[in-house]
Amino acid sequence: MTQDEEFGFAPDYDAPIPYMKRTRDYYVTLGYGTPYRWAHYLDVPFTPLAKPLSECRVGLITTAAPYDPAKGDQGPGAPYNSAAKFYTVYSGDTAQEHDLRISHIGYDRVHTRAEDSRAWFPLQAMRDAAAAGRIGSLAPRFHGAPTNRSHRTTIDQDLPELLKRCREDQVDAMVLVPNCPVCHQTVSMAARYLEENGIPTVVMACARDIVEHCGVPRLMFSDFPLGNAAGKPHDPKSQADSLELALKVLESAPGPRTTVQSPQRWSESGEWKLDYSNIERLSDEEIAKRRAEFDRQKEIAKNIRVETLPEKEKVSA
Repeated sequence: MTQDEEFGFAPDYDAPIPYMKRTRDYYVTLGYGTPYRWAHYLDVPFTPLAKPLSECRVGLITTAAPYDPAKGDQGPGAPYNSAAKFYTVYSGDTAQEHDLRISHIGYDRVHTRAEDSRAWFPLQAMRDAAAAGRIGSLAPRFHGAPTNRSHRTTIDQDLPELLKRCREDQVDAMVLVPNCPVCHQTVSMAARYLEENGIPTVVMACARDIVEHCGVPRLMFSDFPLGNAAGKPHDPKSQADSLELALKVLESAPGPRTTVQSPQRWSESGEWKLDYSNIERLSDEEIAKRRAEFDRQKEIAKNIRVETLPEKEKVSA
């Protein structure tokens, strides 16, 4: 018996994945030079709920994309598909059913297959919470936030648009659910912006380091593979419990930078945490293959982004 076993210690790797370091090391090894600059703030805004949650209209922000059959494979286990990306805020009717998918972003494709959208898009759980009286009502629309790597685009374009739509919906609070590493940065910046403008928020996330580095008012952290921030797939109880904990954080956080970790575990072993973007586990051949594929997807995304620009901006893009 080892000393760790004697003391009941967990393995060192069974801790929240250091996504910022993994991502930095991954892309530097692929040959992309200057590491990405993650958003980081010291001061964090905080807006308390103005009334009991049972009287609040609560909205939802997602980074998932509406399914479009013309944009290639977006099904369960689909490889990264930059053609399915979106570049402007969109909205959907919360009274309707929606087919939202995450093939356009870097979720954990090794340990989850993106088969159950309720694991990343908690619309049904929020409907159930409204029906049970846990929240006063569900906002008439949910909103999709683009996951731009550009801080300027997010700050100047996307955040004001999200705020505008939230105000139109007359929400009292918002739940934000990211999927990939950059998604976590985007919704963290959105949560900050909404709070600065008087709307309380809670982020349901799987990449704790990215959210806390940015600095948000309230975080409910689930130590699950990326793409499952709203609960385990095909597990309604996990999904309901995840939302309930997020709502508790929303109503009870004493101040900014409040983080509560879900007690749920993905599996008995935490070895799955060793895989995501771990350059130490990739051969030279695999690294070269990934570099080529990344360049290909980047070119596809660039062309699509240019197509979405106004005519006067296309020449300089």
